[in-house]
Amino acid sequence: MSAKNNLRCNKTEIIRVLSADHRLILNKAQETELINQREYNNLKSINKEDVEGHVTELVDKIMNKGEDSCKYFMDLLQTDDIISTYPELKKILNDTCHLPKPVQESADAMPPESKRVKREEQYQLKSQPVGLCVIINNENFNESKMRRGTNKDAQCLAEVFTWLRFRVLMCKDQTKDQMERALSCFASLSDPSQLQEFNLKEWIDSRFAELQQTPLKHGDAFICCILSHGSNGVVIGTDGLPLPIKKITQTFKSSDQSALTGKPKVFLIQACQGKQIQLGVLSKDLEADDSTSPFIPEGADVLVAIATVEECVSFRHPIDGSWFIQSVCQQLKEGCPRHDDINTILNRVNNEVSQKEGCKQCGAAKQMPEVRFTLRKTLVLSPP
Repeated sequence: MSAKNNLRCNKTEIIRVLSADHRLILNKAQETELINQREYNNLKSINKEDVEGHVTELVDKIMNKGEDSCKYFMDLLQTDDIISTYPELKKILNDTCHLPKPVQESADAMPPESKRVKREEQYQLKSQPVGLCVIINNENFNESKMRRGTNKDAQCLAEVFTWLRFRVLMCKDQTKDQMERALSCFASLSDPSQLQEFNLKEWIDSRFAELQQTPLKHGDAFICCILSHGSNGVVIGTDGLPLPIKKITQTFKSSDQSALTGKPKVFLIQACQGKQIQLGVLSKDLEADDSTSPFIPEGADVLVAIATVEECVSFRHPIDGSWFIQSVCQQLKEGCPRHDDINTILNRVNNEVSQKEGCKQCGAAKQMPEVRFTLRKTLVLSPP
């Protein structure tokens, strides 16, 4: 039986169960791109006397999109977080529909055909661990500039990148010169003993502990997360001196000697880029060729995601962490099991952060992250 017919034969019961929390299923449909932003806003604002109307409209819209959308929706209904929220679904689907095994429960599950890419079009991440994830976590500047909440960001990053099979290391409270020297050491790893001066910690057993073994090789990818104060185009060391973001990325540029040449290098930067507060505006519409050369540009294979556009502030909760890093971690947790590539995931981060409000007056304090990249291939980070 087709997924559309499966959905049709169970439509009444599915709508009844999902109506218990209609906002959750609506949000999940938007997160998984079953509906676009405009459809999401329209469905969310339906003027109905009962919540069942929202779910009915959602199901009808998905059925009208065709067989593929119905299949992805039925797969979504079988995921662990949906079943845990709507336990009645399990019996309904198992008793009346013969559905394929949910993606996260199938050992040999494959991504949808539309998300499959040729081997040569995707970065190959085969090393164990996949690579290094380095976190520079600047918390203590002085009493007026202490970055409360940054440890929450560091912990979330460590958890998610360990889950994605990276070895996670952290340098705490680095001056401008220390950041520069540490990054140079990580870029080359020519003399790992030099890293000892930076008091490295390693994420082990759900906490940052003393470094057990100095890293000797990079693996197939490199992640650099910098959590600090910042200004236009720079991050600030604990001594108040600026380090240009451009200089950070150039430290890892491709060369004949670099072990990271041809491998993806991702920079996640949580730092203000100025003092301006971004204002919101009401939107009316919510809606390369391959090269066979053996040479690649020295600036290739880099992705930089910054918490905000230039000249503007970014927001950080003193307990819950920053808008940007918390969204990155959550979207990685949701997107990586679906085999989503990093660009798709960061697009969702941009969208999620852009919808947050920094004060009670809507549109008075907004934040827009910025992503720029020179990746030549698709980068897909996968949990074990």
